[in-house]
Formats: sequence, structure tokens, C-alpha cells
Amino acid sequence: MAKESMKARERKRQRMVEKYADKRAALKAAGEWEELQKLPKNSSKVRLHNRCQLTGRPRGYMRQFGISRVTFREMAVSGKIPGVKKASW
Repeated sequence: MAKESMKARERKRQRMVEKYADKRAALKAAGEWEELQKLPKNSSKVRLHNRCQLTGRPRGYMRQFGISRVTFREMAVSGKIPGVKKASW
């Protein structure tokens, strides 16, 4: 389980990216690199890091489900994800 401060920091970055997205796109299209540098660092999309929505784990993230592999396995085995079952052949 990740610290609450780390999860909160990622949520804050996500809000900043959404807030400045239009302004960033306009500045990039116009080629105004000096003005782009004056925007907050965390408003850049590349600073985001995918984290598990339930535990906040940063590694082993599965984009299709939005959770980490560990959480995915626990939920799949307990039958909480519809249409997913353990493979056997």
C-alpha cells in the first residue's frame, strides 16, 4: 500500500495536467517556448505516473483495468472481475 501523500501527489498532478492542457497545446502550436517554460512543471503530462487505483502501487500497472497485477490477481481469483478466470490447460 502506497503512502497517502504519494497518492495525493499523483491526484494533484492529474488535476494540474487537466487544468493547463489547453494552454499548453496553444503555446506549443504557437511555438512560444519561453512562455511554456513559465508554466508549472507538474502541468506536463509526462510527469504523471500510473498507479493502482486501489492500493497506489506504482509498478506492475495494468492499463486495461487500472489496477496493479497483484490486486488484479487477488480480484480475479475471488471472482470480482467479470469474465476473468484462472487459466488451466
